[in-house]
Amino acid sequence: MLLAGLAPEQLIFAIAGLISLLAFTVLILAPAIGSFSRGWEKATAALLSVFILVALIAIGIGSGLLIVYHWDAISSHLP
Repeated sequence: MLLAGLAPEQLIFAIAGLISLLAFTVLILAPAIGSFSRGWEKATAALLSVFILVALIAIGIGSGLLIVYHWDAISSHLP
């Protein structure tokens, strides 16, 4: 079975990713597409929404990598 080989953390991250993607689709993508009537407007709204999603994911990954890289300095300031 596929799930038997996954660590619990990997399963949790996968479920969180799916929930985030579902929330993006329902709360951002669907209203953006529904706001327009022409096909090219809907395609443009979908493309821009996906572009914003990719930008937010890149910011999150960059922030995480920055924290991991500088963790020694950050942890020295923590109590």
